[in-house]
Amino acid sequence: MDIAIIGAGASGLMCAIAIKNKNKNNTVTIYERNNKCGKKILITGNGRCNYFNEDFNIKHYNSSNIDILKNIINEDNKNKLLEVFDSLGIIPKIQNGYYYPVSNQASTIVNALTIQAKLMGINFVLDTKIEDIKYDNKYILLTQDKKYYADKVVLALGSKSAPNTGSDGLGYKLASSLGHSIIHPLPSLVQLISDSKYLKDWAGVRSEVRVSLIEDNIKIKEEYGEIQLTDYGVSGICIFNLSGICNRGLYNNKSEKITIDFMPNVDNIEKYIIDRNNKLKNRTITELLDGLLNYKLVNLILKKNNINPKLNYDELTIKDKNNIFSDLKQYTINIIGYNDFDKSQVTSGGIPLNEININTFESIYSKGLYIIGELLDVDGECGGYNLSFAFLSGILAGISIGDNI
Repeated sequence: MDIAIIGAGASGLMCAIAIKNKNKNNTVTIYERNNKCGKKILITGNGRCNYFNEDFNIKHYNSSNIDILKNIINEDNKNKLLEVFDSLGIIPKIQNGYYYPVSNQASTIVNALTIQAKLMGINFVLDTKIEDIKYDNKYILLTQDKKYYADKVVLALGSKSAPNTGSDGLGYKLASSLGHSIIHPLPSLVQLISDSKYLKDWAGVRSEVRVSLIEDNIKIKEEYGEIQLTDYGVSGICIFNLSGICNRGLYNNKSEKITIDFMPNVDNIEKYIIDRNNKLKNRTITELLDGLLNYKLVNLILKKNNINPKLNYDELTIKDKNNIFSDLKQYTINIIGYNDFDKSQVTSGGIPLNEININTFESIYSKGLYIIGELLDVDGECGGYNLSFAFLSGILAGISIGDNI
């Protein structure tokens, strides 16, 4: 049989290799709109490619059908992934559970996949954009001026994130034309926009914090890590990990707020400040807070609460003190939006998991059609989870295709 894979990214390349591993007699052709493979892989992890995480766990993923996803995010498939990476000659450099190639270069991953694919006789048709797919006893892949035929088709086109790599959402159009519905795609792992009046006061500050996402006044999720405070809102890995849920909430007209604990290692902030004041005599409130926070944050908190920076702590009113305690531990901002797909690392939404067989990734509507990778309604946190899912979906689909030929 002739198998066509549309998209030469992480899931598409891995799927092609898995098909050939199962049955060497398969004819496998990858169609890629760019002039080279793995363009998006090359920019992951700031060019280092964090391709896997030791904590391969469902808690790091979002999906509208999370119970379906639980069927494949497990220890057996974790081991399967690691075995495949090893078979490709990829040597990991592990940092706090994050897997990078020991070379620290994303090109190592792309080269390992493409070299193996070429050695297995997989065909590549580059600079070719498949614009439509029809079915008439066989799948017909249409470009502007050519037709290609296949017995089975794998959609591995990616989502809408990082459109400069070719991910412009075409995969959703192709899947829709073949009977699938689409959960509205939204940017994920992306910066969040606030309407706070004090954004310019904190712009440029980085701080280790605990952040919480508050949706319709209910705490949804909490993260710990470095936050980047900007003149439009907030950024940083801890924010990225909240963004998918936050953006989906905004799309559904829910109220979204972020609370920031600037002193996450202090449980009783009032006692801490009082003890510090007793130890450091005759200090203004500005001088007392100096060294605990970035000076921009100190000035912001005092300005926000109309507190004279030259007053000593003991001269402050109870209200002033409580406002300081509150802002140190629960500084709250409204979230009104998010940056666009060109700034996002992945996409939330896509083809629902209940429209495929999660074990084979075959469409329930079109026999012989498989959908893998970021086209599906699965998005993970920072840390290699999204690439892991892309690789795993490619492997499972490839094994299924190879088994059924």
